[in-house]
Amino acid sequence: MLFRSLLACTGAEPVKDDTAAAPLTAFPDGFRWGTAVAGFQVEPGCPTLPAEECEDRNSDWYQWVTDPDLIAESTNYLSGDPLSNAPGHYELYEQDLALAAGELGGNTFRTSIEWSRLFPDGAAEQATTVEELAAYADPSALAYYHAYFTAIRDAGLTPVVTLTHYTLPLWIHDGKSCHADLDTCEDRGWMDRDRITTAIGLYAGFCGSEFGDDIDWWATENEPLAIVLAGYLLPSPDRTNPPGVNDADAAFQVFWNLIYGHAAMYDAVHAADVVDADGDGTPAMVGLVTNLVAIQGEDADEDATAVEHANYVYNEAFLNGAVNGAVDADLDGVAELTDPVLADRMDWIGINYYTRITVATLASTLYDGYAWMDFFPTVFWEEYPDGMYEVVAGASQYGRPMMITENGTTPTDDSGETFLRPHLQSLLAAISDGYDVRGYLYWSLMDNYEWNHGTELKFGLYEVDPTTKARSLRSIGETYAEIVASGEP
Repeated sequence: MLFRSLLACTGAEPVKDDTAAAPLTAFPDGFRWGTAVAGFQVEPGCPTLPAEECEDRNSDWYQWVTDPDLIAESTNYLSGDPLSNAPGHYELYEQDLALAAGELGGNTFRTSIEWSRLFPDGAAEQATTVEELAAYADPSALAYYHAYFTAIRDAGLTPVVTLTHYTLPLWIHDGKSCHADLDTCEDRGWMDRDRITTAIGLYAGFCGSEFGDDIDWWATENEPLAIVLAGYLLPSPDRTNPPGVNDADAAFQVFWNLIYGHAAMYDAVHAADVVDADGDGTPAMVGLVTNLVAIQGEDADEDATAVEHANYVYNEAFLNGAVNGAVDADLDGVAELTDPVLADRMDWIGINYYTRITVATLASTLYDGYAWMDFFPTVFWEEYPDGMYEVVAGASQYGRPMMITENGTTPTDDSGETFLRPHLQSLLAAISDGYDVRGYLYWSLMDNYEWNHGTELKFGLYEVDPTTKARSLRSIGETYAEIVASGEP
């Protein structure tokens, strides 16, 4: 889910198929319809399995939301909700997959692997090859993921799998220690480029080798800019990520380290996964999931530069690095170099779209040394269906197939008509105009544990009773099923 004070996407010169015919009235054959979940958010809360099996207790996010000292610190904005209130997907996934494929009619399902569930302790760092790493995999976790991905396929769903959806193993990122002192903590996560790119590359290669028979669509990272902003630059009530500090230089260091981490994972998956799981001649499509937001200036004329800079910093700079290898370390709009280690490592782009923000011009930069950080968001959250078209048009400049990997709302009784249909109409208009969008995955299949908010925020097509774990289809879910069945928004 999106960190609301993020970012921007307008103004890019679109790349599209100008041969498109008359406007489409329905989505094309073969379009991917589905829903999305993330392991940490949905696995806990099993109705009958022991909590120590159901919960992954070896991640930085488990520490972040359960540690009493961190919860007590008011500026961490942690709900303190118990993970037992989560939906228990770890135990109930077969039932959930039946809903996703059956009642909703989907053909695609996005989920994630928890690195710390597969490799729960730091002994894994002794490995120097994927083959050596295999000896450190937890047997029960390995069996679980094999059964899980088999069940996804048996339900008639194509898995889209994220390798790291925010969470990191505690042995590589001690969020509590780094929150206390970022300079002296030993396990620094994305702050330590050499260590994490080596470890995460081996992990990705292991997953590609182990699960590639079932998976063709891989995403290396989810919303890297949310990690940067909510973890290192601007923790706020909307989102705090571990380590929850405010350090601009650290934030922009992490920004680039995430790009290098993506490249390491991209190379590793392609080296390991050579199986065409779908039988369509395209094994291992490896991309990443980024969050894009439509943007406007508070004043259309006076804030045009603010819009340009916000779009570049919060949207284009990361993708420029991850797709083209362009490194602009001081974020001034000019890349200092093109790094061949990064270039051409993107097969598809996942887009999480939720909102439009409004920005105003500042007299000077917010952060010394980063000239284009000279804007300020004045409106953080606005449902804006036309923005779906805008973010697709902006991302099309990178010449890669796209998929809407998240889009959703906290639903009301009329959200199917006021939110879902308008957003899908905007997406259909983009496809009709020739933009290469392969699918739409609603966030989320069910209510989940929404990071620092716990179970306060509800995004599911299915409401979940926190005690019984019963799933109840909301009216927006009924609307979604109708659209999927007809292909017409």
